[in-house]
Amino acid sequence: MDRRQFLRVTGGALFAGSVGASHRAAAHPGPFEPLGRVDIEGAKEAVCSADGQTAFVAATTGYVTVDISTPDRPTVLAERRNRLSDHDDGPLRGIFDVKLDGDTLLVVGPANPIPGAVSGVLVVDVSDPSDPTEQAFYETDFPIHNCFAADGRAYLTANDGDRNPLVVLDVETGAELGRWSLVSEDSQWAEVGSSVRAIHDVWVHDDVVFIAHWDAGTWMVDVSDPTNPTTLGSISPGDPAELAGLSGRERRRVGRTPPGNHHYVATDDSGDLLGIGIESWALEVERDDGETSDETTTPSTELVGGPGGVELWDVSDPTAPVQRSTIDPPASPDPTLGGVWTTAHNFDFHDSRLYTSWYRGGVKRHDVSDPSDPVELAWWRDPDQTNFWTAQYAYPFADEGVFVASSWGFDDVPGALYTFPDHAGEQLNPPALAPETKTDSLVNTPTETSQSSNGSAPETATSATNAPGFGVGVGAAALGAAGLWYRHRARRED
Repeated sequence: MDRRQFLRVTGGALFAGSVGASHRAAAHPGPFEPLGRVDIEGAKEAVCSADGQTAFVAATTGYVTVDISTPDRPTVLAERRNRLSDHDDGPLRGIFDVKLDGDTLLVVGPANPIPGAVSGVLVVDVSDPSDPTEQAFYETDFPIHNCFAADGRAYLTANDGDRNPLVVLDVETGAELGRWSLVSEDSQWAEVGSSVRAIHDVWVHDDVVFIAHWDAGTWMVDVSDPTNPTTLGSISPGDPAELAGLSGRERRRVGRTPPGNHHYVATDDSGDLLGIGIESWALEVERDDGETSDETTTPSTELVGGPGGVELWDVSDPTAPVQRSTIDPPASPDPTLGGVWTTAHNFDFHDSRLYTSWYRGGVKRHDVSDPSDPVELAWWRDPDQTNFWTAQYAYPFADEGVFVASSWGFDDVPGALYTFPDHAGEQLNPPALAPETKTDSLVNTPTETSQSSNGSAPETATSATNAPGFGVGVGAAALGAAGLWYRHRARRED
């Protein structure tokens, strides 16, 4: 199958008959529903402490700590807004991500280029989550959409509009330890538009970094020596020669439609199972409908693409990853960028369970003990009130457990942090996502695949659209602006 070939399927019935499409398990007695919630303005990513008693939430203009030890009554412990307001270019804005390493919280931003705004990493001691202490700020000359914290290091996405590297910092000193760039791996990538090969997110397990590189796929890099990162392998890396030849309009389409759109990555506890979130939508494009009059062709439009799911890959050998299955997204009544988002966003593994968020499509919980046959255990949604950014396991509670999910709000609906029971179940009278499906979706149909150590990729299964993972209305425009912003900063510093 050609890499850009699509198959039409009935709305949302994605990957029917494909490798390991998930199915439902028997329900837990009683309705499945949230245990509690607390409003948080501008809520984005959320992470939990090792003991599961506290959640830390990126809140766009700051960060918030939340006590979730009594899950039916989550309570804000501390709220810090407008940090670095005394900086010449402050405050720190566009905070979409926080990450935790022991008692150290990294707060990063801005997620997207903001002309004239300060950017960097705020290091916070949260050993007392009710009284977080800001210890250092390391200024960068690039925006930071996402990061990872592990073993005293900060791993930063550095979309500078040029090389788009991963940058590794020493958290204690702020010194740069090393960087890895796709352009250094293969100079052909320098000819590819920056937005198409944006580095969107990063995950670290032991000494392996997993990098979600949008239409450049996912890359696995050995950072046992952070001064000399070494590439181990890649998943669905795309063809740089093909991508370099795209026009601006074609880049927009490729960035929003399958295959590609590697948005988020995370491994299970062993590091052998990798999840890849495919964030995508549908895009209206012109077509030739075949009707002619006076030797002229009447143009019309069609929708291509659709919401993306979560791919599960065996990466026990990173030089030869094997796709095991794809968890399909909920069907959307309007899968366009301006419609009802039900595409994959962020997720978490814990003890053979996968917790996923799907924007207005809700949150789900799967059994992935057999990654070739994931089983849906629970699904809860309220599309009029929730717009879920992430789902994260928290801690065992009573006979079950708790997971949390942050909702980033929309229109006049506030952002919030929700707590959920960690068991299977059925939602009572679940609301429809909308009255009817607006259109069919066009997706690729996956087959079980593996990849060679040279990075070449057999055809894989995704459903996708452009880069609103970088913010509504930002996407490629923001990434293109990153280069201008970077050069402006460099000239000012000179």
